[in-house]
Amino acid sequence: MSSQADIGLIGLAVMGENLVLNMAHHGFTVAVFNRTVSKVDAFLAGKAKGESIVGAHSLPEFVASLKRPRRVMLMVKAGEAVDDFIGQLTPLLEPGDMIIDGGNSYFRDTNRRTKQVAQKGLLFIGTGVSGGEEGALKGPSIMPGGHEAAWPHVQPIFQSIAAQVDGTPCCEWVGPEGAGHFVKMVHNGIEYGDMQLIAEVYDLLRKVLGMQPPELHEVFTEWNRGDLDSYLIEITSRIFMQKDPATGQYLVDVILDAAEQKGTGKWTTEEALDLGVPVTMITEAVFARIASAQKDERVAASDVLRGPRVHFSGNRKAFVETLRQALYLAKICSYAQGFALLNQAAAEYKWPLNFGSIAMLWRGGCIIRARFLHRIKDAFDRNPRLNNLLLDSYFRKIVTGRQNNLRRVVAQAARYGIPVPVFGSALAYYDSYRSHQLPANLIQAQRDFFGAHTYERIDKPRGEFFHTEWGGNSSQ
Repeated sequence: MSSQADIGLIGLAVMGENLVLNMAHHGFTVAVFNRTVSKVDAFLAGKAKGESIVGAHSLPEFVASLKRPRRVMLMVKAGEAVDDFIGQLTPLLEPGDMIIDGGNSYFRDTNRRTKQVAQKGLLFIGTGVSGGEEGALKGPSIMPGGHEAAWPHVQPIFQSIAAQVDGTPCCEWVGPEGAGHFVKMVHNGIEYGDMQLIAEVYDLLRKVLGMQPPELHEVFTEWNRGDLDSYLIEITSRIFMQKDPATGQYLVDVILDAAEQKGTGKWTTEEALDLGVPVTMITEAVFARIASAQKDERVAASDVLRGPRVHFSGNRKAFVETLRQALYLAKICSYAQGFALLNQAAAEYKWPLNFGSIAMLWRGGCIIRARFLHRIKDAFDRNPRLNNLLLDSYFRKIVTGRQNNLRRVVAQAARYGIPVPVFGSALAYYDSYRSHQLPANLIQAQRDFFGAHTYERIDKPRGEFFHTEWGGNSSQ
């Protein structure tokens, strides 16, 4: 077979198939391979029929079908499968060829693989791809990182197939090593927080105001016309109108309240702990999913543990507006935490991350795409060294002006016994970040008392440490 394909893709699950079709629709010839070879034939005879797509039944045949320098994209399950294919591909490739991992890989694995393939003279790209099945077909957000020398060879393809917003592709080079997958990981972490915030709003509207799906649909549809305009708000409004064919009920009412996860939220939390960045909202969102999964235990506990009765006597319209403003403020806090983590990662790993550019990558195609992302770009344009979004003039005005709405929501939820872990975390984060003094001085005193861990003093320069013989016995 002559070398004719512009790029090759391995892994014909739905995401892989849709990316291939997206590339073909933009004028690129794509070679495909799948471990289960029958899927190649089925794809060519089905969705790919008549497209500029070349099938291969073996890796040697697949590699031989690619133009030099060869571009091989892996859309396989993160972990062992990626390493397996790298091991099989490297003997078949030549120096200057590229391997692209488009899955949800852990960025530390991407760091390792970047160095590993470089020893063979190959170039490695770890790229985050967000947007789900529809985005893969119609235009995802693409976050590539790794060997920068590979970028010119994949840029025309990636930027052609990416989502376009105001004529600009939602795809740009992120940085070296695992930077692309790190940015995708933080994207997913923010996604966890966004989804949980929306779920908590839904819970309050349902339990406090007794709203049914049609009314919930109207609320979220209206919110999607304003500053909350986003993909997640949009699909939420649509979810409320979906009926279950089997029962005739609204589908949301028959779905079990046990949320699953794939691990990227957990990775974000773990990395934040390592780097010392409080991404409390993402962490609470991860734990909220874990709590939801304990369905049987919760059902048993509900029979014996009692909370307050919900009786709302206020202004319904005013309460809905309070929720809307609180949601926007909390959303800002969530993104502030995510970008603070990116900021610390850039310093720790010496990655030249462009935070404004990253915000633009998320304006289209991805799950957290939202109208207000251009505000984040504006903030970093005003101050590229901005430590926290809350300090920017626009966001500072929003959070200080709307904080009472967030306080009302958290207080009302506590009064009614409705859990709002991420709203509560947003408020605690805001209050902690704006606090001139926190009670950590007492914690340091306790640590020095029982463990001689020392402390710093407010009347001495930072970096000087002291220890006190506190007297008495810590066990008494």
